Amino acid sequence: MNRFGWTAGVCLGLVASALVAQTPPTLSTPAAPPAVAAPAATPAPQGTLSPKRTITSKIYDGMVSDYWTYAPAGYDPSKPAALMVFQDGEGYLDRKGDHAALNVIDQLIAAKKIPMMIAVFTNPGDISGAPGTPTYKFVESYGKKWDRTLKDSMRSTEYDTVSDRYARFLRDELLPEVEKTYKLRHDGYSRAITGLSSGGICAFNAAWMMPDQFSRVITWIGSFTAIQWREDPTVPDGGQDYPDKILREEHRNLRVWLHDGSGDMENPKYGSWPMANIRMANALKLKGYDFSFTFGTGPHSAKEGGAEFADEMTWLWRLYDPKRTSETYFQDPFEAAKPPFRVTLQPR
Repeated sequence: MNRFGWTAGVCLGLVASALVAQTPPTLSTPAAPPAVAAPAATPAPQGTLSPKRTITSKIYDGMVSDYWTYAPAGYDPSKPAALMVFQDGEGYLDRKGDHAALNVIDQLIAAKKIPMMIAVFTNPGDISGAPGTPTYKFVESYGKKWDRTLKDSMRSTEYDTVSDRYARFLRDELLPEVEKTYKLRHDGYSRAITGLSSGGICAFNAAWMMPDQFSRVITWIGSFTAIQWREDPTVPDGGQDYPDKILREEHRNLRVWLHDGSGDMENPKYGSWPMANIRMANALKLKGYDFSFTFGTGPHSAKEGGAEFADEMTWLWRLYDPKRTSETYFQDPFEAAKPPFRVTLQPR
């Protein structure tokens, strides 16, 4: 059992689970929405989900993007609230479905395990209505090169690119729209961001580029691989470079939860998802980051990460104090005392 009470067969303790050989799959369109398990608890007062809203981006040359906002029961509109942003947001919204993240948030807020927060659920954008723009031309070219649809290529352009562009979209365009309705705290201490697959690297990238905006990150099956590597000559890094960036660049004040599984993708175009996430965990460990890493046996899906969601949120927001605007994060002594993660091989 580890410190969260899960068995070694479910998550990574001291040693990475063996990576099994598998046939490289074809990278598909956005991963299925996460199956988020609600905590076993008495139903809590429900927050309110807004209707779908739409924003047109100047930063992405006319890209149109849908989003929803959630406000918890008891939210006081006169007081700025903490914030959490969810990529591929629509998949989290059905309270009666398999992806009931809102129920988890309701219950954790009612239990005072996480702060009163506004949650923003944002979808990847659509560039089809802006032909001829630089973004459209780039996305169209990328889609033809890699045999991906225009919509899927727009998602990758937003989520997989190692730059501050998406973080600027959130800070300068999307969140100001949200603030027309809700008061938000602006300190990174009170802001979190999450996503899965390409949305996972997107969440980490936004925090890495702007830790003053987002200091708390959850990433499931993150695509820390070469999906957008050198597609734009002005952007030299790809997602596969993030472990090295963590080791070699200035330390950011971040708290990060990573999750992946040994059955995740081994893709001949872009690389290895399991190995990339293990490298991420080791880089965060070696540089003294406040992080947690769970590694199961699952494929490229959100099933295992979703099962942990309540624990992830509790860990991510632990000891949050609304009277503060900053905290320097340190690696948990429990983690610091452990060796780096290692990979063992099983007979093939």
